Amino acid sequence: MGNSMCGHLMAGGYPATVYNRSPEKASSLVERGAVLVNSPSEVAERSDVVFTIVGFPKDVEHVILGKDGVLSGSSPGMTIVDMTTSKPSLAERIAVEAAGQGVASIDAPVSGGDTGAKNATLSIMVGGAEDEVKRVEPLFKLMGSTIVRQGGPGRGQHTKMVNQTLIASGMIAVCEALLYATKAGLDLPTVLQSVSSGAAGSWSLTNMAPRMIDGDFDPGFFVEHFIKDMRIALDEAAAMNLALPGLALAQQLYQAVVAQGHAKDGTQALILAMAELNQVDWRSPAQ
Repeated sequence: MGNSMCGHLMAGGYPATVYNRSPEKASSLVERGAVLVNSPSEVAERSDVVFTIVGFPKDVEHVILGKDGVLSGSSPGMTIVDMTTSKPSLAERIAVEAAGQGVASIDAPVSGGDTGAKNATLSIMVGGAEDEVKRVEPLFKLMGSTIVRQGGPGRGQHTKMVNQTLIASGMIAVCEALLYATKAGLDLPTVLQSVSSGAAGSWSLTNMAPRMIDGDFDPGFFVEHFIKDMRIALDEAAAMNLALPGLALAQQLYQAVVAQGHAKDGTQALILAMAELNQVDWRSPAQ
């Protein structure tokens, strides 16, 4: 996702300095004129705005706050924008430490997956001071079609937890519906024609159900990353004395996906765990 997002910024006329822990993954950006450096700190030294998007909160902490991290190379007046789905408390901590150096910090997790990143149609959920967010809004508009400031630091991450909670239970429904249709002997693509445009329609039904039917489990978003998101949401809910049994069930079902060896497949691989539960051979869903 980060590759596509950076590409849109470059296409918008902005020069880019990039860092990746696997340098070969930045090769297409380098070919387009980006400068590849050896650390997040070096990116900060050459930039007015630094965007980060990595896997887990520990990665965010390392890339921004660690030795040779973004903040170590920052100068007063610059802005750090973390677009990873991460802990709200970490976003708040980064904002405090950044402010101590005269640096603005914004948390801006996204929704829309690989398709949204490629098409610049991401929904960007933003937490940060209003003036700081407004300053980078033109950059957000090159990457997404829905940009909404939710409040101060950490509020973007809290909003992403709302997003992930909605998706988690919705994916269970998509899988159960497809299994029902399979057992009833219905033609799955034909069923989707009927249900996708009615009251049951959703992004997951439109975009993920066809992949499930085709046996396409390539990752637009890794199962292991989705489990990370659900854990964050459940931890935050527990801290607020809030019970989310639907989300807890979804997390357990996705753990079954991991147990089957699909941690690095896309989230649509949930159908494999649900099919196994029902003794359905999903390699041949029409039979």
